[in-house]
Amino acid sequence: MVGATDKNRPLYMISVAAQLAGVHPQTLRAYEQKGLVTPQRTSGGTRMYSQADIERLELINQLTAEGINLAGVMRILDLENRLEACVDELDNMHKRYRRLAGRVAELEPNTPVNALVRMSDLPPVFHWLTNTQATMRFFAKDIRN
Repeated sequence: MVGATDKNRPLYMISVAAQLAGVHPQTLRAYEQKGLVTPQRTSGGTRMYSQADIERLELINQLTAEGINLAGVMRILDLENRLEACVDELDNMHKRYRRLAGRVAELEPNTPVNALVRMSDLPPVFHWLTNTQATMRFFAKDIRN
């Protein structure tokens, strides 16, 4: 099975990548200029495409074959990237929820609520707000101005 890091390893020069993706090398240069694909470069400046780049190019070809212009393709790819980031964030939240649920299950009755969450689990703003002196200085500065 190919891992994510293997899929991102630069393997193909532009001529091979163009052949694998079924496009002309000049098309790859145009796609790079528009930001649709970003091949890695060797120290000599040679474009090197990964398997992930080839898969992205195949998706671009599929979308353009369906009549979507490059601006639409760019928007679709951006939305896919955002969706992937949201899925990753949701996975992290589920992991955190399971960890906290496990901690709640371990608690005995009448345990104080603040025993449920470690300080390191709280967002940075919470630490700032609970630091009374820093909060007072911040609001005092607003009042003086």
